[in-house]
Amino acid sequence: MRVLAAMSGGVDSAVAAARAVDAGHDVVGVHLALSSKPGILRTGARGCCTAEDAHDARRAADVLGIPFYVWDFAERFTEEVIEDFVAEYAAGRTPNPCLRCNEKIKFEALLDKALALGFDAVCTGHYAQLSVVDGEPRLRRGVDEGKDQSYVLASLTAEQLRHSMFPLGDSHKEHIRAEAADRGLAVAAKPDSHDICFIPDGDTRTFLANRLGRQGGELVDDETGAVLGRHTGVHGFTVGQRKGLGIDTPADDGRPRYVLALEPVSGTVRVGAAERLDVTGIVAVRPVVPEPWRDPVECVAQVRAHGGTAPAVAELVDGEMLVSLREPLRGVAPGQAVVLYRQEQGGDLVLGSATIATTRTAART
Repeated sequence: MRVLAAMSGGVDSAVAAARAVDAGHDVVGVHLALSSKPGILRTGARGCCTAEDAHDARRAADVLGIPFYVWDFAERFTEEVIEDFVAEYAAGRTPNPCLRCNEKIKFEALLDKALALGFDAVCTGHYAQLSVVDGEPRLRRGVDEGKDQSYVLASLTAEQLRHSMFPLGDSHKEHIRAEAADRGLAVAAKPDSHDICFIPDGDTRTFLANRLGRQGGELVDDETGAVLGRHTGVHGFTVGQRKGLGIDTPADDGRPRYVLALEPVSGTVRVGAAERLDVTGIVAVRPVVPEPWRDPVECVAQVRAHGGTAPAVAELVDGEMLVSLREPLRGVAPGQAVVLYRQEQGGDLVLGSATIATTRTAART
């Protein structure tokens, strides 16, 4: 097959490209330039989005002996990822920019261009696996539980999965680093990227304030309705947040308060005790499922990229995904994804995903 290897400049994508070469594919490497001003993105050896990363990707391609190109996706990245990120926070939701980047950049814009140029598949360094079920490719968790990235890939359609390759899905990270060293790849010891690439200093609150301005509002006790303080914008908070609330008065019971809900129209941030975060039900929109279910399905629901899982039953009703949790989960934020996994046999097969719109709790209905 003709394979386009997306090379970020990190160790994972370099080894993924190497394995595609070993498998006998005709491989071409490509690095995505996601900013017209690389200096505004993260600096240092972090494995994503900088000019340094482009150089690292090129050096890896040279070692592998494959052609290498840099494609400019900066405008698309700004529109689909950065502007969406800002708009979601302005609406009181908490987006996942990595999931959005995978969906709109790597497996829509990049894949579409690759197919138009005659490539058969796009290869990436994600820790996820593909299996064929009833003749169709299905996404599964990666073997390395600590690195599994099936959550941020779960919005991919069956057609996109048909043209995707994840060579690292059956491996653990420490083995990938060792393999990179054995292959003579200079990125073998390069640190992983963790922060949001377009917020280089990691200060999300200041980044959003510069984009959205400072719009004051009240911090309100969700149980009593008492005003506990003021803030400069709901975009500075996310559901489940404990620190940095700016509340000087301790709770009557002495326990910490958490953000329970955001109301961007009124500017209200509702706070309360931890148990009021217990979510028992989720309504999610824009579902992506390999094949629609006619009946409710027993599954495992995951609401964060790492962690946040519970047994659940889900059904599709009028274009929405309704998820009833068998065990309550905390820190479930509108704007994030809920991903459903098959309950039996380790729960590693992705059944579908959707974007969380609203939640139901025992304390707040």
